[in-house]
Amino acid sequence: MSILLRKTLAAGAALLAAIAPFAPATADAGPRIKDIADFEGVRENQLVGYGLVVGLAGTGDSLRNSPFTRQSLTAMLERLGVVADGNLNTRNVAAVMVTANLPPFSSQGSRIDVTVSALGDSRSLAGGQLLVTSLVGADQQVYAVAQGPIAVGGFSASGDSGSVTRGVPTAGRISNGALVERELAFDIAGQQELRLALRNPDFTTARRMAAAINQEVGEGAARALNPGTVVIRLPAGFDGDMVTLVGEIETLEVAVDLPARIVIDEATGIIVMGENVRVSTVAIAQGSLTISVSENPQVSQPAPFGEGETAIVPSTDITVQEEQGGLALIEGGVPLSDLVSGLNALGVSPRDMISILQALKAAGAIQAEIEVM
Repeated sequence: MSILLRKTLAAGAALLAAIAPFAPATADAGPRIKDIADFEGVRENQLVGYGLVVGLAGTGDSLRNSPFTRQSLTAMLERLGVVADGNLNTRNVAAVMVTANLPPFSSQGSRIDVTVSALGDSRSLAGGQLLVTSLVGADQQVYAVAQGPIAVGGFSASGDSGSVTRGVPTAGRISNGALVERELAFDIAGQQELRLALRNPDFTTARRMAAAINQEVGEGAARALNPGTVVIRLPAGFDGDMVTLVGEIETLEVAVDLPARIVIDEATGIIVMGENVRVSTVAIAQGSLTISVSENPQVSQPAPFGEGETAIVPSTDITVQEEQGGLALIEGGVPLSDLVSGLNALGVSPRDMISILQALKAAGAIQAEIEVM
């Protein structure tokens, strides 16, 4: 090795040693509180409405097969002072359902996105314009009003002898297509107590979350009520309101504890195992039996100038192949990585691994909950 190369390597090692103490330790960092829990009152609300889409190029509802579209179109024209007779026969109008999510603390006049879906036998909503549609909540109160051109990602085209469809042409979105007309009042700043709902309830995680909050804010600021709820309270002498308190604790990192669980999707052969899955000492053998049947019919012909007919004589070949599966020993209390390595050493497929895991559970050799989707 040259002197220049040795000097370069030594300088690089010294530089790494110098910056190592200042490198952020993100590998072992746990998730933030805001990522594993929901704050009481900070939630979306679902809105829904019924409306009409106009301007379709002959791809709308058939008024003869969609009487609700005819009734809605007639009522709309009458409100606008137009007298409509009973001979309406247009395919440029479609009845739709409009849905949206009202974000928390949305102010009056702000805009939200809406999704528009065909209700009748419309073939496509491309190029359509949604007319003014009221969006109501679960309490039947109007919280937003939607209107605007629809953006459709899918398309459909057809001819006399064929058709092609890509995506879903009967559903689309209107970006910023609804105006918020009513606010949901929730004075979070004036609260003295607030609950945090864990998205994955767990006793250990709830206790760790309460401990992290008390360490940051002060003893008595948080208390775990149950595996899914942690209550925070404004501590005595805290300089700020509940919004300030939430802003200080929502970025705290908490080590999340997971149950030992194995999730199996038999339809696709997907297996997901948690890191806490443990297995007792067990020996596993796996082999497969393959039977192949092939047909090779032969043609039988009579001798020249002889009597007889040409005939096809069946010929069947049957091959039986049995793989000799090895017996693998898995020591007790091994972690997930050793369990996976032991199963992979047998050369098992995901389908066979599902059967092995279920057999381990039946034998009581695996300490985990198995959930089959």
